[in-house]
Amino acid sequence: MSHEARRIRLIMELRSQGITDTRVLSAIERVPREIFVPASFQDQAYENIALPIESGQTISQPLVVAAMTEALELGPNMKVLEIGTGSGYQASVLSHLCRRVYTIERHRALMEGAEKRFAELKLRNIVTRVGDGTKGWSEAAPFERIIVTAAGRAVPQALLDQLSVGGIMIIPVAVEGRDQELVKIKRTADGYTQDAFMPVRFVPLIPDRADEASRG
Repeated sequence: MSHEARRIRLIMELRSQGITDTRVLSAIERVPREIFVPASFQDQAYENIALPIESGQTISQPLVVAAMTEALELGPNMKVLEIGTGSGYQASVLSHLCRRVYTIERHRALMEGAEKRFAELKLRNIVTRVGDGTKGWSEAAPFERIIVTAAGRAVPQALLDQLSVGGIMIIPVAVEGRDQELVKIKRTADGYTQDAFMPVRFVPLIPDRADEASRG
């Protein structure tokens, strides 16, 4: 079966699992997931599963990418901050749905690979940075939308501060044991509301200082 046929099959599967936003489905259909996975996993590029990538990270399950993207309620003129670029797949999907994507990755090798893919796909509305995602991107704030693709036990205050009033953040949060859940945070004039909507499994959200300590 060709990549194109597998891609269509995946879109049909996402529809059957409750993804209804046609703009999100169209964006996923336009992004060739096979270029974001290692060569040894090419035959699984359009399976609805997470796959390993470099630096001990993963490319998320397409259903999770679709659900997080749909929950952002994106508009075409919005500015989005992504924490955890990884292979660049999620940022590429977002790039078809908003005005500009700012994406941060702590592993330089991963970012270099993602930047090559953005160039190959001619995605010119993605801005990149290597650094500590828990600190956000203060120079470009506020953001109408923030998406985080790594899980911690608390939502970083810097990200809450950089979310605009009326904005939405989607972030996985660790709960009891090893469980995690996706949380949708909305900022209002009076504060924040928070609702969990999906169990997930993401890599840890690690600030730079913890990363440096682990190397010592």
